[in-house]
Amino acid sequence: MNLPRLSILIYHRVLLQPDALLPGLPDVRRFDAQMALLKRFFNVLPVSLAVKLLQRQALPPRAACITFDDGYADNVDYALPVLQKHELSAAFFIASAYLDGGQMWNDDLIAHARQAGMGPRALGDLLQRYKYLPFDERERCARSLAPSRSLPLMMSADQLRVLASAGMEIGAHTHRHPILANLPDDEALADIAQGQAMLEDITQMPVRLFAYPNGKPGQDYSRKHVDMVRALGFDAAFSTVAGAAWEGSNILQLPRFTPWEPDRLRFLLRLMAQRRVAV
Repeated sequence: MNLPRLSILIYHRVLLQPDALLPGLPDVRRFDAQMALLKRFFNVLPVSLAVKLLQRQALPPRAACITFDDGYADNVDYALPVLQKHELSAAFFIASAYLDGGQMWNDDLIAHARQAGMGPRALGDLLQRYKYLPFDERERCARSLAPSRSLPLMMSADQLRVLASAGMEIGAHTHRHPILANLPDDEALADIAQGQAMLEDITQMPVRLFAYPNGKPGQDYSRKHVDMVRALGFDAAFSTVAGAAWEGSNILQLPRFTPWEPDRLRFLLRLMAQRRVAV
């Protein structure tokens, strides 16, 4: 007997055009094709509804939902129109410190890599080298390498309100996007709570969904951070463990995966393959 399972997709950005330095990021055309396939072959649900049906063991066949992490402006400019075209909902997990002109450390390093003529592999090595540095050191070192910032990459508070008014769900992703396991407990709790409070203030809506930054259990966050999320009243939280959620999944550590494949067939095959792994 096949148990009902929930596929939860992670996106970060949708670009206007393909970027050779960032081949894993879809452009509008690829994202549009992926959403068309997803709607054709899956029952795509709003995230909060999918979580409730999962808990009730009432998921429809081939259930799926869509999430975005971090809070890039292109989520509003390019992803939102595609989602609306296909009448799909998504949840957007926002790192609130970077609204209104902020920039994350990884984008500083990407700008440095672009200026230095690096390729995707060298960029990947550079990002990995900096990822687990102490938060303040990581920010300082990445900023020292970056060229002058141009147009803001992250969304504004007004764009966040546009998402909410369009019926998209807004979730928390901490305030500064730290690796929670690298912070003292009081700082980790404060960063989670600050992100939630700031988003609720901007949207004037409850924020009850959460995504762990980087999201690897035991490495990026631990049981105590799950307890913090529970204490702050979140209904569901999401990791980056690949696989599909099922009735035995921890509702505060739901799995998600990123569909990297550039062509339609391999994208669909990845979706099907991930459903075989229940987490």
